[in-house]
Amino acid sequence: MSIQVGQGQDLRQLAIVQLRKKREAQAHALAYVTVNLFLVTIWYATGAGFFWPVFPLFGWGIGIAFHLWDVYSPDVPSEARIEREMQRLTPRVR
Repeated sequence: MSIQVGQGQDLRQLAIVQLRKKREAQAHALAYVTVNLFLVTIWYATGAGFFWPVFPLFGWGIGIAFHLWDVYSPDVPSEARIEREMQRLTPRVR
């Protein structure tokens, strides 16, 4: 399998974008863990009553989930998905 020069550059750009997305997701996850550990520590140090850190844990967790979905979901749909969508968009003959 040989890669043309233009295709190689496109593939390189795609790889760079994907690596940046992964690095940003790692930084986001590290910030999530660090900040929420700090919040749980504050909760524990102030008497461990109602577990109020659940709100930022849950809210920010939704953001983390969408970020990871963006990073790890395929950018290019499969041929089968493209074909299904084309069939769906084709007007029905009556």
